[in-house]
Amino acid sequence: MLQTSPELDRWRTRFSNLAQECAAGEPDGAHDANHLDRVWRNAEALLADHPEADALVVLAASYLHDLVNLPKNDPARSTASRLSAALAREKLPALGFPIEKLDAVAHAIEAHSFSAAIAPRTLEARIVQDADRLDGLGAVGLARMFYIAGKMGSGLAHGSDPLARGRALDDQAYSLDHIPVKLARLPGMMQTAAGRRLGEQRLALLNDFRNAFAEEWSGRC
Repeated sequence: MLQTSPELDRWRTRFSNLAQECAAGEPDGAHDANHLDRVWRNAEALLADHPEADALVVLAASYLHDLVNLPKNDPARSTASRLSAALAREKLPALGFPIEKLDAVAHAIEAHSFSAAIAPRTLEARIVQDADRLDGLGAVGLARMFYIAGKMGSGLAHGSDPLARGRALDDQAYSLDHIPVKLARLPGMMQTAAGRRLGEQRLALLNDFRNAFAEEWSGRC
């Protein structure tokens, strides 16, 4: 784990406060202050393997990547990371943030989003993208998956075929389908070796859960 400095800790407080000040709309337990803290902790773990990365840029993007948070089913969802990057550019100078690092922070924010499909061009952007996606895996990712599906009105699983052995996967209708549709793809899309390793570990938990869920759902245990 990265050993943070008192200066980074001071910046973390500023970024966290800014994120809370910009929070608007209906509360979202999957993209709240705790999510930002977890993304930064994930990023710290990845930074330990990459001391050459700019930790301040990674820290800023970790806390500001969801300044504009649109629902998963919003038609403009794919623009949210660009809007967040623009808002970060607007707000950071007032905090005394180094102007020369704004481009790097904005790119890391833009590239973190799955739906935006922007390729990360810098090491810092690759770390932030991995750190955010790691929070979609494992036990926390599982809880977030069902939380978001509930807000969107999705069912838990298909009534008679929860593992989609004889039907097409549909994660809009059935939350459990989101594991093979999207989450199972994330480890192979990770940009860092540590991200892939941690992603595979967390995906194993999701796959075990999916199989156990299907057995209970179908009355086979």
